[in-house]
Amino acid sequence: MSSTAGQVIKCKAAVAWEPGKPLVIEEVEVAPPQKMEVRLKILFTSLCHTDVYFWEAKAQDSVFPRILGHEAAGIVESVGEGVTELVPGDHVLPVFMGECRECAHCKSEVSNMCSLLRINTERGVMISDEKTRFSINGKPIYHFLGTSTFSEYTVVHVGCVAKINPLAPLDKVCVVSCGISTGLGATLNVAKPAKGSSVAVFGLGAVGLGAVEGARLAGASRIIGVDLNSARFEQAKKFGVTEFVNPKDYDKPVQEVIAEMTDGGVDRSVECTGNINAMISAFECVHDGWGVAVLVGVPHKDAVFKTHPVNFLNERTLKGTFFGNYKPRSDLPSVVEMYMKKELELEKFITHEVPFAEINKAFELMLKGEGLRCIIRME
Repeated sequence: MSSTAGQVIKCKAAVAWEPGKPLVIEEVEVAPPQKMEVRLKILFTSLCHTDVYFWEAKAQDSVFPRILGHEAAGIVESVGEGVTELVPGDHVLPVFMGECRECAHCKSEVSNMCSLLRINTERGVMISDEKTRFSINGKPIYHFLGTSTFSEYTVVHVGCVAKINPLAPLDKVCVVSCGISTGLGATLNVAKPAKGSSVAVFGLGAVGLGAVEGARLAGASRIIGVDLNSARFEQAKKFGVTEFVNPKDYDKPVQEVIAEMTDGGVDRSVECTGNINAMISAFECVHDGWGVAVLVGVPHKDAVFKTHPVNFLNERTLKGTFFGNYKPRSDLPSVVEMYMKKELELEKFITHEVPFAEINKAFELMLKGEGLRCIIRME
């Protein structure tokens, strides 16, 4: 593999030239990794809703042309100056946020919000020199979330690369690098439901079902799924959801419905939609005295959370989390091991698979709301 080290690699990448237009498979040039960077050969990637959001340019500051993609698995091709913990051939997961291991957040036992490598949706260049590593005929093609996995080769900061068990099947564990871990960790690391407790999960997409998976692994006895789409309920049973609530079926707030179902409220709730009303409901549906609500979904920038302060005085707790409170390099290898020990069930999240040449089909599936995760095979 290292025969290409230090050289520009020409390979295929799916380039987003402009908002909302199908990606185009192009030959791109991928520069060698610079100081504290790693060049990866991507073998499997999957489509996450965040890719679609920025492809549609719903965010005001979307950058084009760029190579999207951030949920993936691959192999280290070569490493840049100063990289000591990774070598060519290592099996890895690139991650959209990093762990520099030097800042106050990385040294903290409770935070995963690395100061250096925190998620940045606007940055389209590498942090070392403010330049891209991708180009076509000398013209720069911009990066996305520091990962850009819709390319056969990509360059990533070493702090955003988790080294994993080489025996783990990359076509399965690639989904651990974003959505599933976000939901799983929100439940296991932040909500921390006790065995036999009740948990409500708002939003039954891939992240919400990751939260459900966490509740199942924690031994929750009642897992209440809340979603506006009743078609999702049958699928969610496979993940351990025991009861379903569609807020549209009731003429009172869903928090009141859940409180009546559970004799005063659930022990824990996890909100995975980003809808401000769902966030308020998730908080107000937990039991007084001990209930904990965890917010995962990203709200509209102008949204305001409103609730009566008495809800806090009555000893309900509201928490937020990012990426399930996992530190990418330190913690993701253990999530992969949960899968290897047959505790975490990843197969049920993977509903479709397409070859790289048909990557636009994955976008079509997500836009139609079909399936959970579509794996894109690079070879």
